[in-house]
Amino acid sequence: MKLLRRTLIATAALVALGAQAAATVGQPAPDFTLKDTSGKTVRLSDFKGKHVVLEWTNPGCPFVRKHYDSGNMPATQKDAIGKGVVWLSINSTEKASSDYLEPAKLMAWKQERKATPTAVLMDEEGTVGKSYGARTTPHLYIVNPQGQLIYAGGIDSIPSARPADIEKATNYVKVGLAETLAGKPISAATTQPYGCSIKYKSAS
Repeated sequence: MKLLRRTLIATAALVALGAQAAATVGQPAPDFTLKDTSGKTVRLSDFKGKHVVLEWTNPGCPFVRKHYDSGNMPATQKDAIGKGVVWLSINSTEKASSDYLEPAKLMAWKQERKATPTAVLMDEEGTVGKSYGARTTPHLYIVNPQGQLIYAGGIDSIPSARPADIEKATNYVKVGLAETLAGKPISAATTQPYGCSIKYKSAS
C-alpha cells in the first residue's frame, strides 16, 4: 500500500502543477539554468547542437531504485553518452521532503550505482520540473540539436517497480535516441510516464 500511495495516479495529470502549460513535443524545449551537485551553473542552451536527455530522478522512489539498482539507468546513460548525447539528471524534490538528498549525497548515491550522467542538477524550487510538466520519477525527455522537444514520457513500456520486467520492456529512450540519431522521427514520441509523484515545493 505504501508503494501505491507513493505512485502517481496517471489521471492526476498536471493538476499539481497549476495552470502553467507543460512543454510539448514538437515545440521548443524551455531553456533553464540550474546548479549541478558541485555548484557549477549549467544551462540547457549550452548544449545546443547536441541531443540532450533530461531525466527526472529521486533516489527515495522505488521506481527510480528499480532502474538504478538493476543497472538499467546507468547502462542507458552510458549508451547515450557514448553516442555523443548529453544526459542531465534533474532532482526537483523540495528540501522539506523526507526524500530530499543534499547535492553531495545525491551524487554519491549515483556514483555508487555507476551512473554516468553529464551532470546532476538541483531544482529544489521545482521551477524547471514544472516548466516541463514533469510528473514522475523517473520522467524522461529528449531535446534535439535545434532545441526542440522530441520525446516525453517513460523510460520504458512496463510500468512496474519489478526489476525482472526490465528485460521484457521496450526502452523508449534507447529506441528514440537510435531513431533520431539515424535521422528518423521518433516512432513513440509521447508515452505514459510512471513512477512516484515528484515532491514539489508547495506554492506559498
